[in-house]
Amino acid sequence: MTHDSTDPRLADETKLQAIRRRIEEVAHDAPQLAKIALEAMVRKHNPDLKGSAQSAGRAGRQSGNVSELTAIAPLKPGGAERLRRIFDLTNGNMDGAQRVSTLHDMRFVFFDNDTRILFATTYDGDWDTYINDFATKIPELMDLLFANVEGWPGIASPDVKDFIARHQIDAAGWFVANPQVTVVDVRRYQRMDKALAAFLDEMAAHPPQDEATRRALDTLSRALSQPEGVDY
Repeated sequence: MTHDSTDPRLADETKLQAIRRRIEEVAHDAPQLAKIALEAMVRKHNPDLKGSAQSAGRAGRQSGNVSELTAIAPLKPGGAERLRRIFDLTNGNMDGAQRVSTLHDMRFVFFDNDTRILFATTYDGDWDTYINDFATKIPELMDLLFANVEGWPGIASPDVKDFIARHQIDAAGWFVANPQVTVVDVRRYQRMDKALAAFLDEMAAHPPQDEATRRALDTLSRALSQPEGVDY
């Protein structure tokens, strides 16, 4: 791997050498063990879990299929209290947002003595499509909540994207455990898991007579019961 620099000494630099040089540039005063840990973090990636560092569109960052949005805005007088009453009414549960099939999560945090709000969410795909989904699938909920924010133009307003982008702050660092897995994937996997569990229960209650089928089912059961390895 060559470096973009015109320095001819870097012409034959390997990828590993480039990684170590860049680590030394940004963390030259860190302990050696920390540098080794940083190198491992940069070099070792499970392809199925590999994310990325790219733009989600107009604002925000994207890792694999998953994007982030973090916005901070001033609240209207009494806005935090009104929102707390709404959240208390639903025990903090925002299940109505399930209609946005790309939405992983969203959260609201009040700070500065209830004068400002932090809204953070993760979703699948690009920024424009996500905002459009909010506008078309849960417009009433969006206006109910964000009407408590100073200057909110309304989700149907042509100015709403400009308003959101103005208050959004891109994440400087961000981790996604399963960057390739979308909300639609998760729901499909849940259905598959339930169907497979029911199938195996039925097979256990009525074992097949064919030996090859029994061996295949045993292999499948063992594979499914094997716990996922973790590092802690």
